[in-house]
Amino acid sequence: MSLNSTLAAVTERIIRRSEETRSTYLERMRAQGRKGPARAHLSCSGQAHAYAAAGSDQSALAEATTGHLGIVTAYNDMLSAHQPFETYPALIRDAIRAAGGTAQVAGGVPAMCDGVTQGEAGMELSLFSRDTIAMATGVALSHNVFDAAVYLGVCDKIVPGLVIGAQAFGHVPAVFLPAGPMTSGLANDDKAKIRQKFAAGEVSRAELLKAEMAAYHGPGTCTFYGTANTNQMLMEFMGLHLPGSSFVNPGTPLREALTVEGAKRALSLSALGNNYTPVCEVLDEKAYANGIVGLMATGGSTNLLIHLIAMARAGGIILDWQDFAELSDVVPLLARVYPNGLADVNHFHAAGGLGYMIGELLKSGFLHPDTRTVAGEGLEHYVQEPFLSDEGLTYRPGPRKTLNDKVLRPASDPFQKTGGLKRLTGNLGTAVMKVSAVAPEHHVVEAPARVFHDQDDAKAAFKAGELAEGDVIVVVRFQGPKANGMPELHSLTPFLGIMQGRGQKVALVTDGRMSGASGKVPAAIHVVPEALDGGPIAKIRDGDILRVDAVKGTLEILDENVLDRDNATADLSSSQHGTGRELFSLFRRSVASADEGASVFGV
Repeated sequence: MSLNSTLAAVTERIIRRSEETRSTYLERMRAQGRKGPARAHLSCSGQAHAYAAAGSDQSALAEATTGHLGIVTAYNDMLSAHQPFETYPALIRDAIRAAGGTAQVAGGVPAMCDGVTQGEAGMELSLFSRDTIAMATGVALSHNVFDAAVYLGVCDKIVPGLVIGAQAFGHVPAVFLPAGPMTSGLANDDKAKIRQKFAAGEVSRAELLKAEMAAYHGPGTCTFYGTANTNQMLMEFMGLHLPGSSFVNPGTPLREALTVEGAKRALSLSALGNNYTPVCEVLDEKAYANGIVGLMATGGSTNLLIHLIAMARAGGIILDWQDFAELSDVVPLLARVYPNGLADVNHFHAAGGLGYMIGELLKSGFLHPDTRTVAGEGLEHYVQEPFLSDEGLTYRPGPRKTLNDKVLRPASDPFQKTGGLKRLTGNLGTAVMKVSAVAPEHHVVEAPARVFHDQDDAKAAFKAGELAEGDVIVVVRFQGPKANGMPELHSLTPFLGIMQGRGQKVALVTDGRMSGASGKVPAAIHVVPEALDGGPIAKIRDGDILRVDAVKGTLEILDENVLDRDNATADLSSSQHGTGRELFSLFRRSVASADEGASVFGV
């Protein structure tokens, strides 16, 4: 099958747009790679410091004749998805030692849980934690003693931060090792219904907590298809995971075998061997285009509309939302995973998972087949699935037919013909909307605005009955990265869903983010310019008629006289201090706009 013409055109545009920045980046990485393994160049004192606690590995490290693997870990046992990483370093060290090499934990990076901080002050640090993780990755690898690296991270900002950091050391081969999803508990749709009932005052907090604990009940990622599991998908589509490794549950023999093999594979890709594969050559323009295709084909998290741009820029590649929108227009939606359907990621994996989906997209010309990956040359490696035999970890051809067409479908018979992402433009600015879970009758909303400067004020208005009558577009502004760190506004979802459910036409317009777990209510998010930057969203008042149109791709204030007004201002002092926010004032002052990745790093 020939390459889809839109994919070819978008990729070529990305290559042209990025020519100068990409070539500068690659020249820098190749210059570092030519220096060879670095630890032999350390002073004797430096080497002694680096190996002092290495035990039986000291002599091998001092001789510098074997490969040395760095482990960058986001382990903590507050995040269910990262708790399994506690045992990975010992497992990896033993495996690498048996293979004749050495391994050390290079360093740790922070990892916060958006589920814990939803609606709380800590959420205002969440987006900035991504760039903090990237910086911590740089610190971890700054000793410059490793021939290759493995990265232990799963969740929302953690994988993008690790990818950004890994690209600063792009001459070093990299393999990402996931921990997998928790086993299925209370169905995500049932959990969402309990949340709506609590928001409506129909169930008690005790009943709400019982439902939440039944849903989030063990080690691993949450089972809905939010940002964490979207990250895992991307690592396979972009060639940084071993094939079929993303959605194997923690604590299983197969999970352990994949961890061991991933670590050994990373070291085999170093410059010491004949298969040198630096991460800067894996993450090229085609890999990022494949990642965007994966995002559309799976109905993934809207957070990646920011993260992928920031990740790409770290490697000198410039993406924009138009690239996403054009690919969304042609890439079919092949999966229905909550919130886009009732199934969870375990059901998706059992139905054929990423191997089946990648095979379908390759056959249909929707993926670049000729990318470099940690599994070898070509994306065809990723249509295989791992299993355990008497010989250990083995690969076999993955399913060629879906095992559950209510969850996963072939490209010839998709759930819908487009990826479900819309770029909206108009006199209100530029925004994006995920429509894969939005019913067609809600794709266009024209209604009076009700304006808030804080999500808590919006929730209070709902509880007071102020939003109970008529159609309404809820505007929550001063939520951009410069204003308060661009927190997710997922806690708005239950009451917006209640309003929609009782027959009101309702939409959200915000310069903030919406969770990867949201989707049934039309939401024009990531509006740029943000209110604090003087965007038109700062001019709206209660009662102004707005139109959110996902069919035509427009976002408009219907009375153009609104644009002649002065901008509203907001008291943001409460977002400047407390819960660590004072430590991130430099980030708020220097952060780029959402459509440029909302990063503090330049391209």
